[in-house]
Amino acid sequence: METGTDTQIIVIAAVPEAATPAPGLVTTGLTPPLSPGDAAVVAAAALADTLEVVAATPTARRVLALDGAPGAWLPAGFNVISQRGAGPGERAAAAFADAHAALPRPMVLIGADTPQVTRGMLGDACASLESGEADAVFGAAANGGFWLLGLRRPDRSLLAGVPMSEPGSGRVLLERLAGDGLRVALAPRLTAVSTFGAAEEVARQIPASRFAATFTASASGLSMA
Repeated sequence: METGTDTQIIVIAAVPEAATPAPGLVTTGLTPPLSPGDAAVVAAAALADTLEVVAATPTARRVLALDGAPGAWLPAGFNVISQRGAGPGERAAAAFADAHAALPRPMVLIGADTPQVTRGMLGDACASLESGEADAVFGAAANGGFWLLGLRRPDRSLLAGVPMSEPGSGRVLLERLAGDGLRVALAPRLTAVSTFGAAEEVARQIPASRFAATFTASASGLSMA
């Protein structure tokens, strides 16, 4: 069996709306200096790059837990489910539960604010769950949050009340995983696109990406204003 073919990958995201970017789902840390419209365009590019990597990664099933309606931008091969819950933690927990109900296999969940993610990172996370070496996989974000969570089965209590991509949320989640007695494998630490400065750093890491081109164009508009 090829690594990844027994694990499903879930991307949790919102359709970037220029008028009303959703806190915790579409990056609002870019505004200011970017306008809400430009921030939404940059977020859309980050989502597109993320979906492209997931589409190229061997997996049992690709799931997009979406706040909003899918459009022509969605690549083929994704199963779209609607987000449920009052906050980011509840919505992530619901995405795990809904994906597992449709296919009872291990799951790796990521957001759309780490467009530098690679097939290798996702493949390693899947392999850790499939091999039985780990019950969970945790990917810390540089801002103190987390960008990846892999679980063999859903557990709403792990995510209840945990904010996403905020200082301290990663520590809280990691402590909960350990407190539950789960064996945790660690994914690489990544910078999430949570601020303008973070977006600059990520754009430098992946200069040939759609995200970098879009962000650079938006940032260039600032210098010309």
